Amino acid sequence: MLNFKMLIEKNNKLLNMKLQTIYILASVIMLMAFASCKKDLLKTNTDPNAVSVDVFDPNNILSATQLYYTGSTNNAIEVEETEFEGAGCFIQHFASLSFYGDKYLINNGAWSAFFDNVYPSAVKYAVDLYTTTSGKPQYKNLHQISRIMKALVFQRITDVYGDVPYSQAGLGYHNSVFFPAYDKQQDIYTDMLKEVSQAVDSLDENADKPVGDLFYSTSDDQIAEWKKFGNSFLLRLAMRLTKVDPATAQKYVKQVLGKTMTSNDDNAIVAHDTNDPLSINRLFRGIGEDGAVQLSLQVSDTFVAALKDDPRLPIYTFFWDPTWAPPLTPDNPPVGTADTSQIRGLPNGYDASTGPHGLPVSQPGFLANVNLYARINPLILNPTAPSLVLTYAETELLLADAAQRWGIVGTEDAGTAYNNGVTAAMSQLSVYGDGGTISGDDIMTYLGAHPYSPANGLNLINTQYWLTTFCDEYEAWSNFRRTGYPALIPVSGYPSSQSNGAIPHRMQYSTNDKQVNPTNYNTAVSRLTGGDKITSRVWWDIQ
Repeated sequence: MLNFKMLIEKNNKLLNMKLQTIYILASVIMLMAFASCKKDLLKTNTDPNAVSVDVFDPNNILSATQLYYTGSTNNAIEVEETEFEGAGCFIQHFASLSFYGDKYLINNGAWSAFFDNVYPSAVKYAVDLYTTTSGKPQYKNLHQISRIMKALVFQRITDVYGDVPYSQAGLGYHNSVFFPAYDKQQDIYTDMLKEVSQAVDSLDENADKPVGDLFYSTSDDQIAEWKKFGNSFLLRLAMRLTKVDPATAQKYVKQVLGKTMTSNDDNAIVAHDTNDPLSINRLFRGIGEDGAVQLSLQVSDTFVAALKDDPRLPIYTFFWDPTWAPPLTPDNPPVGTADTSQIRGLPNGYDASTGPHGLPVSQPGFLANVNLYARINPLILNPTAPSLVLTYAETELLLADAAQRWGIVGTEDAGTAYNNGVTAAMSQLSVYGDGGTISGDDIMTYLGAHPYSPANGLNLINTQYWLTTFCDEYEAWSNFRRTGYPALIPVSGYPSSQSNGAIPHRMQYSTNDKQVNPTNYNTAVSRLTGGDKITSRVWWDIQ
């Protein structure tokens, strides 16, 4: 027990030190990047071929790629509509009386929002970074990092939609490819696994140390941290194949054993700054800036129930007094309570009518005002809240899954990895400040009440993954589809539902790309069993 407490206290101190330094770095890098853009704008406009590493430092492209990946610089509609109103409601982290994802309704614009926004932003920068550093020895490590970042960006896209533009994506400027083909997801995963594996092996601690790195520039062992990050990400990629290609999954899991993250100090975190609208927290951009969304997105009753004796409940969620009105600002914080018994989640599948799916005041067990149901804690929903990109907690839970599933054990068995994952998941919340700190005693009490049991191992592990990835909705949704845990009860019988009462397996493609890139779009749709529907399954999500 003493060792657990010492580990928790050490992780909290390291996280706080790391975060303070990264806050400064994020603002400086963004100023560097956009100052450089302005300085070379005239030359760029008069001579397109002049845009190269000679006139633009690719370190700045790395910082932009990382910010775009978190979503902080993206159009807020993507974060709001595709991730939280969609994926977040699918997997019952959230609920709403009106949003489409709560009841699996048709919403072409929301399904398209991520696709339409990610290609001209995160994909563009990731491909630019990869291209401008390729074959240049002075950027040896930056190029390897670009390979990892490119895979990080594309995994999210292909997990949401299935087959997507990949090998030709982002090459409109570089190779004049304006209508990219949709690669098969199997081919995308094969290439991502290869790229990340080779990149990790090629990282050189004696080569360049990228200054534009918002993940690890402040670390004394920046390249060593990237190796841990790369191996941990490789684990995530591999584990996505547990149903469709277990042999390949096991191969890569064995490859990374003993080389992944070892504590919360290895977490990839991006800090955000209210002074720069280009680098504020993407959750605040998508939800906090829009009063209507703030009032319409509640935390799901399913999620609150799973946290009933969990010390994360008052950190994740918040009872917002119904008299509070947006916008959320430092001068207008919502009124809350420390009494967790007042935190109630909204059941999924209801609307504001008095019909069969309504939530009338007279219905037993429901509160009279929807504003009495819990929402995201302002501790997390604020412009400077950090973004957790990939964590030690997730890594340990994936290792626990592999150990339970296949008996693949490195230095720890499934139970030990499970305990480490839960401990780290609770400890890492200290990045949100004192209000996010959970004591070692509280963590030990929780683990005592929720001990690991091999007979129910996969359920326990992946339910914890679902709890840990709150507000990383794409990842939580993907892991749910991969494992089937937790055993959620889907919303059924709702009129106009597009999934026949099943939790959606993918998003529909962009309606814009359907119009401008129809040949490649139609080829991709022809490979989907059932067509371009939310009930069709991506390659790795087999029955």
